[in-house]
Amino acid sequence: MVAKARVLAVDDEEPFLRALDRIVGADGRFELISTTDPTEAAAMVDGDDAIDVALVDLVLPGVSGLDLLARIKRRRPEIEVIVMTAYGTIEKAVEAMRAGAYDFLTKPFPESDVALHTLARAVERKRLLDRTRELERQLDVADRFDDIVGRAARMRDVLSQIESVAPTDATVLLLGESGTGKELVARSIHRRSRRRGKPMLAVNCSALTETLLESELFGHVRGAFTGATGSRRGLFEEADHGTLFLDEVGDVPASTQVRLLRALQEGEIKPVGSNETKKVDVRVVAATNRDLRAAMRAGSFREDLFYRLNVITIEVPPLRERPEDIPILAQYFLRRFAARAERPVVRMTPEALERMTAHRWPGNVRELENAMERAVVLCRGEAVRAEDLPREVGGGGGLAGAPGRDPLYDRPLHEARAQIVDGFERGYLADVLERAAGKWAEAARLSGMDRSNFRRLLKRCGIDAKA
Repeated sequence: MVAKARVLAVDDEEPFLRALDRIVGADGRFELISTTDPTEAAAMVDGDDAIDVALVDLVLPGVSGLDLLARIKRRRPEIEVIVMTAYGTIEKAVEAMRAGAYDFLTKPFPESDVALHTLARAVERKRLLDRTRELERQLDVADRFDDIVGRAARMRDVLSQIESVAPTDATVLLLGESGTGKELVARSIHRRSRRRGKPMLAVNCSALTETLLESELFGHVRGAFTGATGSRRGLFEEADHGTLFLDEVGDVPASTQVRLLRALQEGEIKPVGSNETKKVDVRVVAATNRDLRAAMRAGSFREDLFYRLNVITIEVPPLRERPEDIPILAQYFLRRFAARAERPVVRMTPEALERMTAHRWPGNVRELENAMERAVVLCRGEAVRAEDLPREVGGGGGLAGAPGRDPLYDRPLHEARAQIVDGFERGYLADVLERAAGKWAEAARLSGMDRSNFRRLLKRCGIDAKA
């Protein structure tokens, strides 16, 4: 169960606080604590780490609500503050929002639903920011192996194996589905080895014909085949004293397997078309998504080559087997692509995270990376929403429920209504800003709203716009 949100209410009128307790306390989502004394409220903020939202009246005895807002934001910036004001002092509420308030409510509340909805939105934002801070903390303190991000038990095993095998010269065979990050593992091994001062070169063995693959690996002499107008060094020579990564090694043709075996076994290569052998000192890290033992039984992969490659085996798990890594990986890619695109996207909504965690990710980490790049490009605010994700991820196919049934039906009415309203508001604002060339003042005119209310709506939806 989700813990109740802790709400601090500060108002100098005790009857109002009792009425507020009847509204908020009876809702079931919130736990209300209240005081009429702003000094006591400041002490509560300092001593209670569980406060999510503060409801602060702008008119308080001895100190202004703006001063209390400033103190809360200075000492506990993660607490969302909603200011309360009478109808005649809206200007003060706007000033409070400029000072960091999340929103404002006018007193008396026109409807209790308005106050509850505003509170719920503030709590959601607070918890979303808390989750983002935690993900960023995990990124900062996690054991980072170059671009390998993961805290799941199976990934910790992979990272431990990298640390163990990297200082040696042992040949390593990486197993795992496409998109799991096998090349990142290979590069991490190289960068932690004694060969890190020399190059690490890579070749996809399934992407070349037999002749071109042999030329790529071992080089060739002039006239060795049609189009060989000059001699060329192969990757084994270029990577001498370094590391060679053979991706999709299970697709190496049979004749090339013989030459590869000699290179591994004797440290000797012979360029295509040459009778001269050359000595090389190369560490090989190979990878495949094929079952090499089955290929041996079928006669398509040499047994002696398999055992020469299979000195150390590291299996990289698919993303669906480490779902706890999905949020931190998503935040990592979000940070990278937002910086590259110079976009103010910094977090993901709870629904987006829920959809991503439920998705099976058949394309593994590569699919997640592509999904986050797309989401950053399409995102119009500071938070990636479910609708910014690819349809197969954001469409809810991985969630429980009947096919084609709207997942909103499983939510309480007030939450479903709020999400629909939020979606409409965001879509409307995006459209009117586009018509106004991004200028919020012109967009306010087109929408028929006064400027202060329009800016408040932009802020609530997390949308930045030009003046």
